[in-house]
Amino acid sequence: MTNVPLKYATRSVPRYTSYPTAPHFSNEVGAETYEHWLAEIDPQKPISLYLHVPFCDSMCHYCGCYTKVTKQEKPLRDYTEHLVRELELVASKLPGNPPVSHIHWGGGTPSILPHDCFLKVVDALRRHFRFLDDMEHAIELDPRTVTAELAETLRQAGITRASLGVQDFDLKVQETVGRVQPYDQVKASVDALRAVGIEKINLDLMYGLPFQSLETIRKAVDLTVSLDPSRLALFGYAHVPWMKKHQRLIPEDKLPNAEERIVLFDEASKALMEHGYEQIGLDHFAKADDPLAIAAREGSMRRNFQGYTTDEADVLIGIGASSIGKLPQGYIQNSPDFGGWERAVEAGQLPIARGIALDQDDRARATIIMSLMTAYEADVAGIAEAYGVPLAPLRACYHQLEELQADGIAERSGDVVRVTLSGRPLVRLVAAVFDAYLQTGKARHSVAV
Repeated sequence: MTNVPLKYATRSVPRYTSYPTAPHFSNEVGAETYEHWLAEIDPQKPISLYLHVPFCDSMCHYCGCYTKVTKQEKPLRDYTEHLVRELELVASKLPGNPPVSHIHWGGGTPSILPHDCFLKVVDALRRHFRFLDDMEHAIELDPRTVTAELAETLRQAGITRASLGVQDFDLKVQETVGRVQPYDQVKASVDALRAVGIEKINLDLMYGLPFQSLETIRKAVDLTVSLDPSRLALFGYAHVPWMKKHQRLIPEDKLPNAEERIVLFDEASKALMEHGYEQIGLDHFAKADDPLAIAAREGSMRRNFQGYTTDEADVLIGIGASSIGKLPQGYIQNSPDFGGWERAVEAGQLPIARGIALDQDDRARATIIMSLMTAYEADVAGIAEAYGVPLAPLRACYHQLEELQADGIAERSGDVVRVTLSGRPLVRLVAAVFDAYLQTGKARHSVAV
């Protein structure tokens, strides 16, 4: 990655956890449309569920999530009641009782729910959906909140995978981003989870934070690897203070520049691979025997709002304020307004704020983009034929590849587009070539590296 031209590193492009991306959703798709889509789901095919808990007990300065701070228990109990009601409401719109292959809890800090509330939601899930025997049940955790009691609650809930945010272990970096968590605290959290049988541990690191250096990021990798996670994520900090006002607390003059971000990513990636982890897609690493690494090698890996995944379900139902769902017909997003979400649920209405219906061109371009993001190549003609769309508009995108080809980022053989080995860190730029919406909106995205 050190050979990446700096002109690309500062370009703004989506992360492509969906296509079309969320800024292009509109209120033309609402509750009525979603109800029709739910009724058309095949109840025999596995689905996935995402539960969003948008609360934390403090706000990390770098956070880009939809969440709010609360120190009180009542909002959490109220939120639990509405989560359960929404689950019941969605289940009532389905044509049957579909099996569930994946459940993912995100936030915020989903474990902030009182333990009895957490188990109450899980009980509602079990009542309304069939859990497959090999279902993955994952949760995102703040290491500062993990106790033996919480670990036991997660065991009772059937959690099989936990993802903990490490970010960095350097005290100065932690203090600057508002998240102080010593190594011993993170280790105690991991140990508590393993003590109750939750062996699948993911740990997240970040590069591009203030005061990071080659020394601090190498130390962060070494300490993180010593906890023996099965997967690691290496996310680039997205500084978007125009969207997330609390990010203004981060001193911009202490952030690494584009060239320094590249070097930090290189150093961390090199260290992770030296420790035996395989690089998976843009920013994930896994042990060779991890299902994600196997899926990457076999070409079955996917990408969704949780990042790279082994989840092959065509239906992802989002539950909770602001959560996003994906169905074969399109994308749907719940109201991000707490009051609006709660009022809709109380009225027995699906709390939809916006969405987008997919046509065949959208589906074809989504497949091209996701193929590039996961396998680093796409057979454009083959995909066009599979979706029955004209090839000419897709070929018209090729001229945008010329600069990337000249700089060794991408290559094209006929209608097969590939991302070069050295160009993989810039795969989002190659994917963006086929994004028909990118030039039509005013959304601002994070930098490419």
